Amino acid sequence: MAAALAERLSNSDNFLAVLQDGRWTRHPWPEVHARAENVAEWLRNDDVAALGVTGEPTVELIAAILGAFQAGAAVSIGAGPVRGADADQWAQQALTRFAGMGVSHVLSHGAHLERLAVADGPLVVKELGSVAPVHRSTTFVAPDDPAPVAILQGTAGSTGTPRTVQLAPEAVLANLNGLNARIGVTPADVGCSWLPLYHDMGLSFLLAGALGGTDVWQAPTAAFQASPFRWLSWLTESRATITAAPNMAYGLIGKYSRRVADVDLGSVRFALNGGEPVDCGLTARFADEMARFGFDAGALAPSYGLAEATCAVTVPAPGRGLVIDNAGQAVLGEPIAGMSVRIEPRDDGSHVGEVMIRGTSMMTGYRGSEPLDAEEWFATGDLGYLVDGGLVVCGRAKELITVAGRNVFPAEVEQVAATTPGMREGAVVAVGVGERSVRPGVAIVAEYRGPDEDAARADVVKRVASACGVVPSDVIFVRPGTLPRTTSGKLRRLEVKREVASGRGV
Repeated sequence: MAAALAERLSNSDNFLAVLQDGRWTRHPWPEVHARAENVAEWLRNDDVAALGVTGEPTVELIAAILGAFQAGAAVSIGAGPVRGADADQWAQQALTRFAGMGVSHVLSHGAHLERLAVADGPLVVKELGSVAPVHRSTTFVAPDDPAPVAILQGTAGSTGTPRTVQLAPEAVLANLNGLNARIGVTPADVGCSWLPLYHDMGLSFLLAGALGGTDVWQAPTAAFQASPFRWLSWLTESRATITAAPNMAYGLIGKYSRRVADVDLGSVRFALNGGEPVDCGLTARFADEMARFGFDAGALAPSYGLAEATCAVTVPAPGRGLVIDNAGQAVLGEPIAGMSVRIEPRDDGSHVGEVMIRGTSMMTGYRGSEPLDAEEWFATGDLGYLVDGGLVVCGRAKELITVAGRNVFPAEVEQVAATTPGMREGAVVAVGVGERSVRPGVAIVAEYRGPDEDAARADVVKRVASACGVVPSDVIFVRPGTLPRTTSGKLRRLEVKREVASGRGV
């Protein structure tokens, strides 16, 4: 992988563009590669086996990730503090997490660096700019021995305790090549992303663009969060052909499309939708509303992936657009090259079973656990089925709700409940309650901002009962921003369930 990236970037005529202080700055890929080799030389000289990086996606930070690959060191990208968090506490916890992954040195910048530098701990903390200058000072010699681990990727932790995935360089390379081959990436393409680099989808988007030799425009996630509609402006300015986002982003823009003006999405040919369940109605609405700005509905690409498989597992062919099966679920495409998918039947006799995967993109194992057998099928914990055209995922096995002998998928209930006026987009959770009692049911917890909670509760019950065939036993409204989330923004459904079961509230 290091050799493939070095060959591509050192000879590329394309560039990396990073957004800082509201302005895009372009850096030719050969410059980024030179910076990466400087980082690699420092890592080799200091005998660093595992590097941690955290901060906004500057050229220095991206060079540090690529430099770790060149040096044969494992790299872990850490999330910054979320809004409202105590910065000092975040710094201490970040160093503790890095240390638990085997990281010995951490690179950062700006406010992140200031907090990390004064936190207690044995890790070496350095400023990114000091090891990633623009000009090469000496000749870097790549190591002969292959690195056993290229990426230490934290799992999202949305349904349990986060773990550290160990990804070998050959697995990462296989995944990036498989993704680029499916999309048909060429150096003429332009990628534009605001996804966080500490998340597997954001990191893979960046690396796939680098390996494909495309222009890559990378914005900070915080810039999108501050003004989501800027994503469309970035797509317009960059003339992006490829982009990616979670379902939340497509749904938000589709729902509030009246706010969109003066954008041109005619260049976008592939818009990957992954990382969370796909709301077919809102995704289709995004395509319909954005058509007046030149967006081609065939560019929509609902996909499936997970950190344990580097990222991408199933991705549709370009131009297929949103495909919905007979049950109203999004079809997520077919496996990329090197990956295989099958369904493990459940005892209930239905066609829905656990999604099992294996192939060339798989992790070597979780840190601290037994290695994964390359020939062994990996149980994803997701429930789904196969149809003509690919995989359909219904939800997580741990989150499946059973009421009166009937399986209810939380995503289905959440999408219906979210149509009630006053509900915050992407802030509704459905959980099973009283599973061990004689009357198990479904509780809905939602962030709500509206004038009449009682009327809204009645509306939620009516909508869910009509569309899903189950009457919610409880509808709980909480303040906006209250529901617990992972650092990548996914709702922690099991945590919500525990809080509801305890009676403490969310």
